[in-house]
Amino acid sequence: MEDQETVAPLEEAAEPPQTVKREVTELIKMVVLFLLVFWGLKAFVIEGYEVQGDSMIPTLEDRERILVFKLPTKLAGLPFIGGFSPLDAGDIVVFDSNVENNKRYIKRVIARGPAQSAGKTVAADAVHQNGTDPDDVKVLFEYGAVYVNNQKIEEPYLVHEEQHSPDLRDPVFLDNGEYYVLGDHRSVSKDSRSFNAVQEDQVIGKAVLRIWPLSSFGFL
Repeated sequence: MEDQETVAPLEEAAEPPQTVKREVTELIKMVVLFLLVFWGLKAFVIEGYEVQGDSMIPTLEDRERILVFKLPTKLAGLPFIGGFSPLDAGDIVVFDSNVENNKRYIKRVIARGPAQSAGKTVAADAVHQNGTDPDDVKVLFEYGAVYVNNQKIEEPYLVHEEQHSPDLRDPVFLDNGEYYVLGDHRSVSKDSRSFNAVQEDQVIGKAVLRIWPLSSFGFL
């Protein structure tokens, strides 16, 4: 018996099988899902940043890369979940500048305003001048030392040279949702000594991990 060859119309032969269509559709769905998850994580949970400048030396150096945890800050801003402070003294934070457009700073939280849920965290010693609330938290930078409600705070992360300074600033009074921030390299840092308190809605998140260089990989 002779072999018989068959042919099909060109348009029918060019049509991909149903399995190929299904696989392409699934691939597109996976790509879209991945992009949505990536966007959601970056917008609301965690985001990478590159440090620019020397204001956080020796803790962080220029061109190092970090991960910033954003979720607590986002949750604190929600009306049905908020009412708590997402940051504590000692945390390193990224926040939007209130003096330069489209610029973000990275500094260390030195003190925060009184907690809303508990009324106040620390009571100031006396009624303040200039109409400030006597329950606000008072922060004073004086010759390299920082005093919170008249108590000097210990700062082991500073190099010896940064613990002494000719700089003397007027006190800053923190209300609920306000933070006093300083760079660890204070002689070159632009911080709350010049622009006073940082508002909670300026804060992007807390720096939690250094990811580059690999030799310095670790939690902050």
